[in-house]
This record gives sequence, structure tokens and C-alpha cells, in this order.
Amino acid sequence: MKYNKLGDSDLQVSKITLGTMTWGNQNTIAEAHEQLDYAFDHGVNFLDAAEMYPVPVQEKTQGLTESYIGEWLAKRQRDQVIVATKIAGPGRGFAWLRSGVQKIDRANIEQAVNDSLKRLQTDYIDLYQIHWPDRYVPRFGETVYDVTKEHETVPISEQLAVFDDLIKAGKIRHIGVSNETPWGLAKFSHVAKKKGLPKIVSIQNAYSLLNRAFDGALAEASHHTNVPLLAYSPLAFGLLTGKYLHDNPPKARLNAFSGFGDRYRKPNVTNAVAAYVEIAKAHNIKPSALALAFVRSRWFVASTIIGATSLDQLKENLDSVNVELDSAIFAEIENVNSLYPNPAQ
Repeated sequence: MKYNKLGDSDLQVSKITLGTMTWGNQNTIAEAHEQLDYAFDHGVNFLDAAEMYPVPVQEKTQGLTESYIGEWLAKRQRDQVIVATKIAGPGRGFAWLRSGVQKIDRANIEQAVNDSLKRLQTDYIDLYQIHWPDRYVPRFGETVYDVTKEHETVPISEQLAVFDDLIKAGKIRHIGVSNETPWGLAKFSHVAKKKGLPKIVSIQNAYSLLNRAFDGALAEASHHTNVPLLAYSPLAFGLLTGKYLHDNPPKARLNAFSGFGDRYRKPNVTNAVAAYVEIAKAHNIKPSALALAFVRSRWFVASTIIGATSLDQLKENLDSVNVELDSAIFAEIENVNSLYPNPAQ
């Protein structure tokens, strides 16, 4: 396993991050611990969670993922594990979470951090992320900015001031953002520098062969702010394994949960997937390995987040670290991308 420095932090993170969002819904605590043991025994040192996990989000299961991690973490050497988790932002209608108000303000941040620390059974969180912005932005597959949806928002300086206090208190070490925009990335970095507040060290957005939106303005912002990408959904909810082309397993996530992953149910997605699967076959590479190796190769990616509902899936995904793509394969990938640009953006 290879490791990258995460932005301006002191964290050296594995190029593969273990995602956890199925634990507590599709995976039991025993299965979660089996995955954790296997991943960390094979060089992974970074895991990513959120207070809202598992997904799909439900009141009765919210927080179970962190609790599963906490039971495992309590038995490990804490400084050998880099733990990331997230605070939920406003606008998703979770009436049962913090009295139905999930603003990124002092009261919500402090409660969310303390609740996560308790579930994780730890004194500190290595990377604490804003799951989606406090302000209005297009998100989760939306691409058009609608100015009429703007609403009152907590100033970024106030958000950073709370995180500053929590860092000084030793409860979190570094901060990051998720589902952010180029404007947000630049603004968070600018405000931090101007006011002497903690700088974000990472951005976690969707990125895959089917969604390369980060290649443009976000890549520019990432470069100039030194805030690298933690790429989630690199297999596009499993589509890039090719399993939906023929077998279409009923228990797979897109089939098991109605309305989940709508960003991947768009025109040209199937055609693009089929084309990428053919490239993999032509070069005797598993489609999942092709997709993961591509994401891992991008200069702005610090780590690629993989998730699995079985140990076999996890093993296959981790094996992708041994796959390096050559110039011929990259050229074929670009040919497909020119035909079907960002079909699942």
C-alpha cells in the first residue's frame, strides 16, 4: 500500500480508504469488523464514516456505523488508525436529528462532534468533515444552480471558528468538506488564511469514470488551495463492475433501495459502462480494477474510498492497488469519455 500526505495536514493516508456507509443496514457488526480487520491488515490506515450512516438514512439506524467502528476501534492501537467522519448539513428533512435543525453552527457542531466521539469510543477525530454545505448548492447529481433556493446560512468564518475551538480542545485534528463547489473550496481556504482559522485539508466529492466533474474548475481550485480529493463512489454504486449489465442482482444497492442513487440512472450511463467494461476485458483487467486504478491515477486524488458489502468484494477492490494503467488504456478511456462525457455527473 502507498500513502499520500493529506493536503496541509500531518496525516499520511493510504491511497485506499475504507468506506463504511453500509454497516448497520446491509452489513452486520461482525461483517464490519471482518472488513476492518482485513483492510487494516493489508495496509489501509484510513476509514471514512458519517453521523448519518448507514444509508439509506433512517432514524432507527442512524449512528450505527460509527458505533460498529467504535467497538472495533476500542481494541486497536488508536494512533495507527486515521478516522474521518462527518456532520450532516441542513435541508434534508431529518426531523429527528438535533430537533430537526442541522445548521453548521456552534450548537450543532459541538453536539454532533460529542455524539460521534461517544459512538466511536475515542477522544479525538482525525478528520472532521462537513457532509454537505450549510448554504444552498446543487448536490447529489444536480448540476444547475437555482438562485431562488438560496437561504440564510451560517457564515464560513463562524463555522471555522467553532472548529478552531474544537481543535484547540483536542476533539478533532483536521477539518474537511464534502459535496463542495469550486467557490466553496476557495472561500473556505481564503477565510481561513485571512482570519487565522483552521484550513480545510480535503474535499470529498463523487468521482469516477462516469462522473469526472472534478476535472474542471474543482481541479483548479484543488491545485491552488492544496486541498486534495477524497474520491467517493469510484465504482458508481457498483455500475462500473459491470454487474448491472447482465446479471442485475436484485440485492445490489440500486435495486434493493428504490430511489437510491438516482444520479446514476441517466441516459448514456449503460452505454458508457459497457464501453469501459470492454476496455477492461480487452486488457485482461477486471472492470472494477480499471475503474479504481483510473481514479487512483489522478493527480488531485489523495485517496479513493471503497465500500463493500462482502469480504470478497473488499478483497477484489483492494487488489486493484496492484493495477497500473498504461498510456494505451488511458487513450481508450478518453475516447469513451469523448462519446459519453460525464453521463452520471
